[in-house]
Amino acid sequence: MEKTRVCVIGAAGRMGRRLVALIVESEDLVLSGAVEAPGNPTIGTDAGALAGVSCANVKISDDLDAALANSDAVINFSTAGVVEATRKAMQQNCSAVIGTTALPDADKAALAEMAKTGRIVFAPNYSVGVNLLFHLTDMVSRLLSDYDCEIVEMHHNQKKDAPSGTAERLGEIAAAAREQLYKDVIRHGREGVVGARTKTEIGMHALRGGDVVGDHTVIFATGGERVELTHKASSRDTFAKGALRAVRFLRDAAPGRIYDMQDVLGLR
Repeated sequence: MEKTRVCVIGAAGRMGRRLVALIVESEDLVLSGAVEAPGNPTIGTDAGALAGVSCANVKISDDLDAALANSDAVINFSTAGVVEATRKAMQQNCSAVIGTTALPDADKAALAEMAKTGRIVFAPNYSVGVNLLFHLTDMVSRLLSDYDCEIVEMHHNQKKDAPSGTAERLGEIAAAAREQLYKDVIRHGREGVVGARTKTEIGMHALRGGDVVGDHTVIFATGGERVELTHKASSRDTFAKGALRAVRFLRDAAPGRIYDMQDVLGLR
């Protein structure tokens, strides 16, 4: 099989470096581009050397168009310009794997429109274990629909958005399983005399500290017992490997709709 040429946007970041390293080490993928924002001090640096591996022979660049011209797929975990970067990828007939969280609804709608004719995987979390947690949360939420549901997440002290995109997705899944709308039932933290907990609300709690990669727990509680579903990530490799799995999935996927990791893992 001919190797899939992969471009990484945000190649100098923590996730980008792991993606570069794993692509270089893989047998069926090849690094075709490594892109950063204009002015980034790593521009001109060998992407492999920056990631701690050898033989990448790709320098970090701010020229996305040139990188896409030599690529079959692009992976984007950056925080800015996601829609425009994806549009450029579609114009170059590149598939796109997007892991950016906290996108506004307008951006999500734009991606959905592009997916009608292009190949896109867009997911809040690329960990195989977390996506199993999504699946289990749906199952348990249906079985324990009368239990109180609370979600707790913790990440490193440099994470900018709260709650995490993964925690939001867990809340959306729990709400949908109970035939509720996430925006109507979510409650972010509690302070002061707020009264007794209502039966319909889903509590959401974001913790930040240290170098925690990502912990998520969904709690189902009722009188006399409590069920907890927990996933803890100790390495960014779990997310990077999932993203590469999504690249491989898109080789044979047909355009028409946005895919997520439930599709990639065959859980849907």
